[in-house]
Amino acid sequence: MAEDKVKSGYQFGTFKGVYTPSILTIVGVVMYLRFGWVLGNVGLPATLLIVTMSCAITFLTALSLSALATNMRVGGGGAYYIISRSLGLEAGAAIGVPLFLAKALSIAFYVIGFAEAFADVYPIASIRMIATITLVVLGLLTVTSADLALRMQLFILLLIIASLVSILAGGAPTASAPPEVAALITHKSFWPVFAVFFPAVTGIEAGLSMSGDLKSPAKSLPLGTLAAVVTGYLIYMIIPLYLSAVVADKSTLITDTFILRDVARWGNVVVMGVWAAALSSALGTLLGAPRTLQALARDGVLPAFVGRGYGKGGEPRVASLIAFLIAAAAIWLGDLNALGPVLTMFFLTSYGLLNLSAGLEQLIGAPSWHPKVRIPAAVSLCGAFACLAAMFMINAGATFVAAFVSATIFILMERRRLVVQWGDMRRGLLMLVARQSILRLSMRQPDERSWSPNILVLSGSPTTRWHLIELANAIASGEGCLTVATIIPTPLWTADKEKRLTESISSYLRKREIRALVKLLPADDVITGAESLVRAYGFGPIVPNTILLGETGSQAGFARFAQLIQLVYRTRRNLVLVREGEPPEVAAQAARHERIDIWWRGERENIGLMLALSLLLKRNVAWARATVTVKTVATSDAQASESSQRLEGLLKAQRDPATFEVIRAEAGDVFSAIRASSQEADMVLFGVRAPSDDVDTEHEYTDYYEHLIDSTNGLPLTAMVLAAEGIDYHRMLSTDN
Repeated sequence: MAEDKVKSGYQFGTFKGVYTPSILTIVGVVMYLRFGWVLGNVGLPATLLIVTMSCAITFLTALSLSALATNMRVGGGGAYYIISRSLGLEAGAAIGVPLFLAKALSIAFYVIGFAEAFADVYPIASIRMIATITLVVLGLLTVTSADLALRMQLFILLLIIASLVSILAGGAPTASAPPEVAALITHKSFWPVFAVFFPAVTGIEAGLSMSGDLKSPAKSLPLGTLAAVVTGYLIYMIIPLYLSAVVADKSTLITDTFILRDVARWGNVVVMGVWAAALSSALGTLLGAPRTLQALARDGVLPAFVGRGYGKGGEPRVASLIAFLIAAAAIWLGDLNALGPVLTMFFLTSYGLLNLSAGLEQLIGAPSWHPKVRIPAAVSLCGAFACLAAMFMINAGATFVAAFVSATIFILMERRRLVVQWGDMRRGLLMLVARQSILRLSMRQPDERSWSPNILVLSGSPTTRWHLIELANAIASGEGCLTVATIIPTPLWTADKEKRLTESISSYLRKREIRALVKLLPADDVITGAESLVRAYGFGPIVPNTILLGETGSQAGFARFAQLIQLVYRTRRNLVLVREGEPPEVAAQAARHERIDIWWRGERENIGLMLALSLLLKRNVAWARATVTVKTVATSDAQASESSQRLEGLLKAQRDPATFEVIRAEAGDVFSAIRASSQEADMVLFGVRAPSDDVDTEHEYTDYYEHLIDSTNGLPLTAMVLAAEGIDYHRMLSTDN
């Protein structure tokens, strides 16, 4: 999947490689067989508007293509190549695969169009047989030599020019629609007519597909494509003006599909022009479709043998055979009209993404973006919007089908996780969004309505304290951010080692289906590193609002750990201090997440945060069935009655009300009652006393922490919670909010 280091292919110039296939696909059978119908249905002003709108979309896309082509070396594959190098391999494949299929089936459309026109003059065989013979001849021509095929296109171009001269040198038709036929005509409105005409101007894909065989893609693609679009626009503006002048009867325009032959000085030349237009479109698509498939194979999206090249020009013969077989099957399997709108959607989708790529590149403004042809972002984004609007106007149902197919391929490609050796704009785009979001976030203060957990979990090696990461992920999953932090001893730290460890931990977390950021920090010891992370980790307004860590069981470290708790509180971060608890008695209990006990001791801030955490836990699949009970201990009947009233009032206004229970215990035996009541719980939460602002109480808080650790012995998984952020969690959870 490495980028090609040297140029390959035929080294065609602008005229032969881009302009000729593009203009021959633009000036096609729609002009010869449908222009009169368009004019007859909506009249001259609306026809000129349809032509202008359609060509404007193509012109905007050509401008975007010019910017993209002059900013990168464009390899084989045309639109696929550019989109994959701009929006990533997944997006390129999501467009490239259906785009190839659309091109392959379009070959069948073009050869059937030729067969119908040929059979109208020489009915020597069935339309399918004529189409098949035509396909075989064209297929052999393109497989033998793309150069010879393009030389044939020059002859076809001369025939089309001759037919245009014949049309403009003619006059009024000799016959008109009978009155009885004219009376039965139902005129179409603007948008259905627009939908019929628009595919006529989507021919720039033909020249774009030859990108890998151009001598100078950066020069030829913009120049040849823009020239073809402008030429097509002039022709499409002149023809309706001429028809309107020489054909007075609109009914004749609608009923006579070969009106251009009838007004021409030499009708047979126009017939030959129709044949030439159909053959040139089929030939151009037969050249372009296999090269898209070849580029997909070379990038690893498809098996390598599909992209194998033959001869000095690297002919994609295997890809050509695949395109040929698809087209042949389409000819013989029946009516293609049902597929037509969906195929057009893929062409328009590729145009839209080309515009989007150029617009986003300009908005991001990375140093790597320095095209010779610079287009304002608004122009390219307008082109992308116009493509989307045209898709819905042509066929909304086909638009959704095309979007579904592309999205499916994108997801499958993401799961394959192919490694590529080129960069794309996705990181720059995310940085653009992040930059704007951070600047806007810095102007807003956190509030109850928008609060979500941003958890920094100090886990050390994930394998040693997995329960911390698992709990943090259960709280944050789908609702907030999660960062897994590890402290590296300073003597062992190097930049390379940090990179390898970060990648290793990230890979481990992904395998366990945990989406988290990974942060490694060198420090002299764990507590010092943790203090540095608490003080400094984050970017602008995006900082952790909740610190989750395990307890220290070493009595020698109690003082430092108590200082860390005080630091977390004074930096206005919430604290969740986790003890793994007693192991379950039976293995089956390890998967139980059915009961959460919250112990309340009168404080308002902690109980609000604990209720919020339990609510977040219940949103996780593993804890979805858990029941939440808020408990408190009373040492007298009066205290029990008062506690019941306070708990009832506290929980009554909550959106997801929990049950409550008052436990009677003797004075001095509170924690014994807690252990007895919660020994069957799957998780226990209770509040931690906030440190005093008086630094003289530092030793006192160390004693408090030691007492806390001793008191929680024998409990299951326990989270000791200290709210410090200043958020009113009761208001956040209240039904009045």
